[in-house]
Amino acid sequence: MRRRRFLSHGARAAAGLALAPALRAESAPAFDLVIRGGEILDGTGAPAFRADVGIVGDAIAAIGAIPAEQGRRLIDAAGHAVCPGFIDIHTHSDGDIFVHPTADSRVRQGVTTEVTGNCGSSAAPLLGAGAEERRKEYLKDDLRAEWGDVASYCVFWEKVGCSLNHALLLGQGTLRANAIGAVNRPLASDERAAVLRAVEEGMDQGAFGLSTGLQYTPGRFTPREEIAAMARVVARYGGFYASHMRSEDKMLLEAIGETIAIGREAQLRVEISHLKAAGQVNWHKQRAALDLIESARAKGVDVLADAHPYTAYSTGLSILLEDWAVDGGRQAMLARLRDPAQRARIRREVDANVLAEPGGYELIVIASVESEKNRELIGSDLRAIASARRMEPIDALLGLLDEENGSVPFIGHAMSEKNVDELLAHPLVMVGSDGRSMAPVKRAARTRPHPRSYGTFARVLSHYARDRKLLDLPAAVRKMTSLPADQVGLRDRGRLAKGMKADVVVFDPLRVRDEATFQDPHRYPAGIPYVLVNGTLVVEKESHTGRRPGKVLRRA
Repeated sequence: MRRRRFLSHGARAAAGLALAPALRAESAPAFDLVIRGGEILDGTGAPAFRADVGIVGDAIAAIGAIPAEQGRRLIDAAGHAVCPGFIDIHTHSDGDIFVHPTADSRVRQGVTTEVTGNCGSSAAPLLGAGAEERRKEYLKDDLRAEWGDVASYCVFWEKVGCSLNHALLLGQGTLRANAIGAVNRPLASDERAAVLRAVEEGMDQGAFGLSTGLQYTPGRFTPREEIAAMARVVARYGGFYASHMRSEDKMLLEAIGETIAIGREAQLRVEISHLKAAGQVNWHKQRAALDLIESARAKGVDVLADAHPYTAYSTGLSILLEDWAVDGGRQAMLARLRDPAQRARIRREVDANVLAEPGGYELIVIASVESEKNRELIGSDLRAIASARRMEPIDALLGLLDEENGSVPFIGHAMSEKNVDELLAHPLVMVGSDGRSMAPVKRAARTRPHPRSYGTFARVLSHYARDRKLLDLPAAVRKMTSLPADQVGLRDRGRLAKGMKADVVVFDPLRVRDEATFQDPHRYPAGIPYVLVNGTLVVEKESHTGRRPGKVLRRA
C-alpha cells in the first residue's frame, strides 16, 4: 500500500477534520479498549488518517490522540488499517448461522454484519404450505427450526447467540410458497391479500425489506405486478428491494429494466443482486447493464448493485430447467424426469440452456451431494463425470438430479475477468459475497463450496485494491461498509465515528490476502488480526475467540 494515501494526525487536523482532543494521561482509564496507532479508513471513502480509537461498551467513544493509559486494554495497530466492520449485504446464512453460530468463514475475513433472506428465500416466516418440508431440510444439520414468524425467528437467533450481527430480508418466494406452494398460477385475490399481510407483518417485526429470486421456484412464476404490490408495502416502512432477477444471461437487460421499473413504481431503494453477464455470448451486455443503472439513477431511481470478486457463481442444477418442468415443486419435477416422454423434452431444453449459459458442461462443477455413492463426484465437472459414466453430459446432469432428489449445488464458471474488474471498480456496485456462514466441520466439511464464503472481502482488499489497483483502499472499504449500511438502513454501523457501534476490523494492508480457492475453499484469509463485533473481540491474532456478541438488528 502506498503510504501517501494516508494523512498524518497533524495533516488531518490541518485539513479541518474533527479529532478527539488528546486526553490527560493522569486521569483514570476512560475506555474499555483503545486501538492505537492505526491508519483510519472511516468507511466514507475519505483518505486514511492516523488516529486512535477508544471504545466503551459496544460503541466508539472517541477517535483521535488517546494516551495508552486511557485504555483498560490496548491493541497496537501500527502499520495496520482500522476500518468499520464489513457488512455483507448479500448472504444466505439464514439457517446455517445456527449450525455455525461462530460464523468462522465470515468474521475471520472481517464481516461483522450479514444481510440474509436473499434471492427470494428467507428462513422466516416458516409457516404455511411448505413449512414442514423446510423443517425437514434443517434436520439434516440437526437443527430443530423452532420458529414461525419473523419475531420468533429473532427470539430463536438471540437464544442461540452468534458471533456477528444479523439483518433479515423477507423472501418473496418464501411468502408465496407459504400461501400456495410452488405452483405456476396467479394468486387469487384472497391469497394476494394474505401475502401482502405477511409482508406487512414481517416489516412490523423488524425485517429490512423484500428479496426476490426470479430464476427459482416459485419466484419465477410471479408476475411483475405481484412483486410491485409487495414492494409498495415495503416502501411504506422505508425498506428496500433486492432482486435476483429473472435473467442474468440472454435476457439480462430486460431483467434490469423490470427491476428498475419496480423500484420506480414502488418508490423504494433497489439492489440488483450479484450483477453479472453470465455466459460468454452475453459478456458484451455488461456495459449496457451498467448504463441502464446509471441512467435510472440520473432519473431518480435509487438503484445499486452488488457483486463478488470471482468469475464463477454457485447455484443448483434445477435452475437449468424450464418453468413447466419445475411447476409444483421438487417431487413434481422428479416425476417428470422419470417419465420418458417428459424427460426427452427436458433433455432437449436443458442441453440448449447449458450451451447458452454457462456455455458448456465442463464449466459446471459439482459442489456437494447428499448420497454417499456420489461423494467422489464433488469437485468434478459434468463433462468429466459423463466421460467416466460413458454417457452424454446431459444425461449425467439429469441422472444426478434424479439420484440426489432434485438438489445438486454446482459452481458455474461463466463470467469474464474483465467484466468482474469493471463491476468491482464501479461506484454504484457494492461488495456482497452471496456466501454463507460456515466452518470446515460437520456437513460443510464434506462439500467443496464456492470460495466466496471464506475469501470475498480479503480478496477485494488484496487482489483488486492493493495488487491490481483497480480501486484504492478507501473506495474498497466504502463498498463494504457505509454504502451497504445506507442501502440497508443501518444508521449506527458502517462508519468509524463517535457514537457508532464498535464493529471494527484491523488488517495489514501489505499482508492481507484470501487463501480460499476453488480447489481448497475451506481456508481462512491472512492479514486480518483483529475483528470486533459490538466492542467485543471475536478475532484476536487471526484466531477466533469463541465469543458470540452479535445482535439481531431490527428495522427502526
